[in-house]
Order: sequence, then C-alpha cells, then structure tokens
Amino acid sequence: MKGGSVHARTAGPIDAKMFDRELEERLVRYCRVDTQSDESSGTTPSTARQLDLLRMLADELGAMGAQDVALTDYGAVLATIPATVPHPAPTIALLAHVDTAPAYNAAGVKPIVHRDYKGQDIVLPEGDQVLSPAAFPYLAGKIGHDIITSSGSTLLGADDKAGVAIIMTLANHLLRNPSIAHGTIRVAFTPDEEIGRGVDQRLPADLRAPFAYTLDGAEVGEVVYETFSADRAVVSIEGVSIHPGDAKGKLVNALHLAAKIINALPHVTRTPETTEGREGFIHLYQMSGTAAAAELSFILRDFEREGLASHGELLRQVCAAVQATEPRAKIACTITPQYRNMRYWLEKDMRPVELARRACRELGIEPVSTPIRGGTDGSRLTEMGVPTPNLFTGMQNIHGPLEWISVQDMALSVRMCLRLVELWGEEKA
Repeated sequence: MKGGSVHARTAGPIDAKMFDRELEERLVRYCRVDTQSDESSGTTPSTARQLDLLRMLADELGAMGAQDVALTDYGAVLATIPATVPHPAPTIALLAHVDTAPAYNAAGVKPIVHRDYKGQDIVLPEGDQVLSPAAFPYLAGKIGHDIITSSGSTLLGADDKAGVAIIMTLANHLLRNPSIAHGTIRVAFTPDEEIGRGVDQRLPADLRAPFAYTLDGAEVGEVVYETFSADRAVVSIEGVSIHPGDAKGKLVNALHLAAKIINALPHVTRTPETTEGREGFIHLYQMSGTAAAAELSFILRDFEREGLASHGELLRQVCAAVQATEPRAKIACTITPQYRNMRYWLEKDMRPVELARRACRELGIEPVSTPIRGGTDGSRLTEMGVPTPNLFTGMQNIHGPLEWISVQDMALSVRMCLRLVELWGEEKA
C-alpha cells in the first residue's frame, strides 16, 4: 500500500462542508419514514413499513447510477458501485440498517436542525425534554456544529438512518466522480437489525464481498471490532387457573411465580444498570401474562462465551428452583443464540480494522476501538464468514427521545469512508 494525501486521490480537494447539506437533507427525510421493527412479528421484514424506506433507497440508488440494484425477498436492498481501478482489488461492502428500535415511540418523527450550536441546553418542543451538555459531555464538544434532534416525543432514528445517509452520500459522490480510484463496492441496507434478524442466511453470498463494514457506530473515530455476545431467553410459566372465589388450595398464580423468578435473580449485579465495561448482564426487558400464564423475556450479554453461558445457567437454575416450590406449575426456560463477539474472527485477520484506522489517522482522527456493549449486523456477518467491523456515524443517546447527531460528524464519516475505499482500491485481490 502507498501513503499520500487524501486530496491526491480524489476528484479535486474536498471542501470541509461539501457533504453537510446532502447529509442533512437525507437524514431528515429518512427519519420521517416510520421503520420501527416488531419482535412479535413473524414476517420478513417484521413490519411492512420498513419497505417504504427500502423501496425509496432502491429507487434513489438506481437514479444515481448504481448497478445491480435489487430488493431481495428477505427485505435487503443491494447495489453495486463499479470499480474504477484497473487491477483486481478486493470487493468491500458497506451496510446500514433501516429499522428503528421498538423500545420507544418512532411514529411521526419530526426532525429539528439546530444550526451553529452555541453550547446551550437544547429544549425540545415536545415531551418536556432537555438535551444538556452538562449531562452529555460529547455535546459540549460540538460548538459550531449543526445538531439534529427529534421534537422530543419520539426517538430520532439516527440509529441507523445516519448510517444510511452516510452510505448514500458516499455512493452519490463516487458515482459522480469516477476519477476516484476504488475497487468494487457493494451497498446493502438491511431490515430488522434492532430485533436481531438483520442478517439473513443468504446475505453473505449475495454480498459477494470478502470484507464489509457496518456504519452503525457512535463517536467520531470508533472502529469497533469487539462486541457483546448475545442470547435471548424466554421463560414461560403455566399456572393453574381457577375462579378466585373458589381458589383456596387450588390456584397456582403464574404471576406470583414470575415475581419469584425476578426476585431471585441478581439485582445489584448482572443487570444493565449495575454493569459497565466488560461486565455482562441478564436483562429482563418484557413481561406479560395473567394468573393463568405468564412470559418473561430476557436478553443475556457478555463479551466472552463462558460468561454468556454462565448467565444462561443462572437463569435456568433460578427457574428450576422456583419450579421445585410448585410442582403443579410448568416453567420452561428457552435460550436462543443471537450473535457472538466479532473479535473471535476479526483478530485472525485485522486488515479491515487496520485500514479503517489508517483512513481515520490520515484525516487527523484518532481511531478508538473500545468494545461496545451491544451488537450490529456486523456481529452476525463476521460469524458467518464476512469480517465486518463497525464504523462511526456520530449518533448519540440512541433509542430514546434525547437522541441526536451532528451533521459535521456524519460528514467526517463520509470522508473517512471515502479514504477507506481508496485504500482498499490500492490492495490486490
């Protein structure tokens, strides 16, 4: 690989603000489309509304001149940006997910652009929400930036429509400037990442790329190659139902058994609110039921396989102990694998990580590879044979009403990706 300045390889110097307005327009427009996924749905995508944005993106990619544009029957949009280098270079893929998290209201998003931020509290007009640099120090470093928020009654959806906007802006720039040297680039937009179904078994083959990146990271400089490993657990409780007026010695209340299970699990350790760094957790995120039957939904997270297994075993032991107190009930604990720490595979070939770090440094950005307490489509893709680190977008406070992003942070992501595809273009396939 050869060194050199960014400007020597692009179609003329890059104005520091050249991507700002396009990114702003795209993000605002995409965020207005309700694409919330639904874990209880059995369809693919889990919600038909995700197709509204997926079809829009397919149309826009076709209009800008991308090749092989397709919307697959598993709900992914795929497209190709043809190579401009004369030699065979590795194909790389860039991915983002279109769905927004089910955790908070995502209907009727009204994005607001706060231009030339001066460091003040940002008071959102709905929901009595205040975005304060005192509470969120990263915001304090964005003086002069254009900050995009929701109106306060919904999430914004920058997770991951910021990634979508960044990839679309990059694709538009590359297709308009064929003098920029790069190999073949595959673009993919996936549904249902937020509910763990973003990577269909057919996606790795359809990508036709040996390496990929997700644009689904946060602070500027993030080049993530280590994520949580994850399982989902469902505890089903079947009690004995009878009229409460005639219940003495007969009723077995499923809700009471559910409460016993919850109370027997750790409360001051192994929960999201009591852990940080590399500590894993057992997270009860949903419960429902009646005296007759109840269901508890958990996510289990840890950076190591052994830790993840221990969380599952503890949950099983608690269920078994509560079952032993009431043999008339039926308690079942079902644990389903979701994804695994991408580090297990990426540490065997760090080239995608090192090239992303180099792209950052050449733009004066110090790369950061802190393990993230979450996962991305890249976790599943890496496990399925396509090494896929996660790159920054700038998104902050995701999954809630105080979600925000800097337009200028997104522009840095576009510039970093531009340099990254040039570096891959210098590699030999």
